[in-house]
Amino acid sequence: MRLSGKTALITGGNSGIGLATAHTFVQEGARVAITGRNPETLDEAVRALGRDVLALRADIMDPEATGDAIRKAAETFGHLDVVVANAGIAGLTPIGGTTAAQFEQILATNVTGVFLTVQAAAPYLKPGASVILIGSVHGVMGMAGYAAYAASKAGVRAMGRVLASELSPKGVRVNVVIPGATRTPIWSRFGSGPNALEAIEPRMVRAVPTRRISEAEEIARTILFLASDDATNIQAAEIVSMAA
Repeated sequence: MRLSGKTALITGGNSGIGLATAHTFVQEGARVAITGRNPETLDEAVRALGRDVLALRADIMDPEATGDAIRKAAETFGHLDVVVANAGIAGLTPIGGTTAAQFEQILATNVTGVFLTVQAAAPYLKPGASVILIGSVHGVMGMAGYAAYAASKAGVRAMGRVLASELSPKGVRVNVVIPGATRTPIWSRFGSGPNALEAIEPRMVRAVPTRRISEAEEIARTILFLASDDATNIQAAEIVSMAA
């Protein structure tokens, strides 16, 4: 198993790509801690993943709660080998219809929250540890209406290179996975109900070369590669994980 004996923390591990990554890590032998702000989905995730998974309630927008969760995970496991800074939000911010608060919330969650997550985890990272940030193709696409989200994910790409520079002396790798359109519950925010993706998928796939969207499990396998010892010579990389 590729993560046998390793410990991992996944923010936003109770849904979507984070939950798929937790499943993959557990199957590959890791001890896993997940964070999330919704106690119901955290409980569901534990039932799905198994009782050995440590579930910690923390909102990435609350630095103190996030720091406490990371500290508890590290104290439980003794150290951290892998951190997946996955938690984030999306949202439309079109010109003429966006408040400063709406714009700032996305930036604060997706940029500041990611930085503070890595900062809180850094003291517990062993030499050889892997930090994986989650970007998005929105960071380069220029899709109308997504200025804040695009800016935040472009910021994650830039921040990944800086964090790699800072953590390299500790023997810690930092890389970025850049998903394309992926089948996750996040799309329910852009339509009516959990099947909202079905309505917009035909339009979305026109922008995907292979004309299909990715499954969360496919993104998780890319994250697994960067978390594993197969990627010990990869630092400050950006891997686009898109349906093939």
